[in-house]
Amino acid sequence: MLRIYVDAATKGNPGPSAGGIVIVGDALHDQIHVPLGECSNHEAEFKVFIYALQLIIEKKLNDQTVLIHSDSKIVIQTIEKKHAKNPLFQPYLQSFLQLENRFPLLLVKWLPESKNKGADTLARQALQKFQ
Repeated sequence: MLRIYVDAATKGNPGPSAGGIVIVGDALHDQIHVPLGECSNHEAEFKVFIYALQLIIEKKLNDQTVLIHSDSKIVIQTIEKKHAKNPLFQPYLQSFLQLENRFPLLLVKWLPESKNKGADTLARQALQKFQ
């Protein structure tokens, strides 16, 4: 099983944004930060979530069960319900639905911000680095 922790940081809303990704698996512990461009904090959370899944596919690690954690309730609820009220979030939901099929089992789980410190720290570092 592969565990992924994602978080985003935004300076302003909207504003420059960046994401942090922690990937943990058998003999694997990757820490990645990524620029996300100008966007709102919610969009940044969606972007880093989708980016992490695309990264797992690129690394050919999508042949196993993946559990992806986010402290964004909007992202997790949108994914779980497979419905986005906000039209801005529709493209992210559609991307997720296409990516979901590339995994044998993909689980999403909300976790409190206090339990997502690794990804949060990476996102904040990335925001400093990329702005």
